[in-house]
Amino acid sequence: MARGKVQLKRIENSVHRQVTFCKRRAGLLKKAKELSVLCDAEIGLFIFSAHGKLYELATKGTMQGLIERYTKFTRGAQPEAPPETLPLDAKEESYLLKQEIQTLQKSIRYLFGGGNKTSTIDELQVLEKNMETWIYHIRSMKTNIMLQEIEALKDKEGTLKAANKYLHDKIVENAAIHNFAQFPTDVPYPLIIQDGTFQLY
Repeated sequence: MARGKVQLKRIENSVHRQVTFCKRRAGLLKKAKELSVLCDAEIGLFIFSAHGKLYELATKGTMQGLIERYTKFTRGAQPEAPPETLPLDAKEESYLLKQEIQTLQKSIRYLFGGGNKTSTIDELQVLEKNMETWIYHIRSMKTNIMLQEIEALKDKEGTLKAANKYLHDKIVENAAIHNFAQFPTDVPYPLIIQDGTFQLY
């Protein structure tokens, strides 16, 4: 039975994502080794996990040697940067900053309903992207605050349970002492020792 086509999007479940990463990383490293052996290719491979862990493979020699070779190759293949790519002078930089300020002011007016039909498609797309970023950060902050509140409530629950157990033990202890103190001693016929024998009066 043929496997279904895997939809290429981020795996939301963290466990499934980690398992997929481990399996596909191993497969990728294996394919790189096979390609190097079959075709006598020199392959260097870097993989950074979502947690920042580094996995690397150099099929021939060392990774440092491959990087030096790559640097020499790209340096020789690319022409030198033209003089126009030098840093902007003060006038051009101030002009770009003014344009950015105007775009932001338009975006603010649009947010408050006063900028209809005054923004271009590009400006609205930039605004939309910024809003998505803001919403993501707001939701992340909200989630973190909720998690902190949940942890605080769990700690409070543990404290209250401990206090409840302590009070319950005290109540049981006091009840046992109280019951022992109230042991009946006022018998209707007290025992009196007379002439070495017990007699009831």
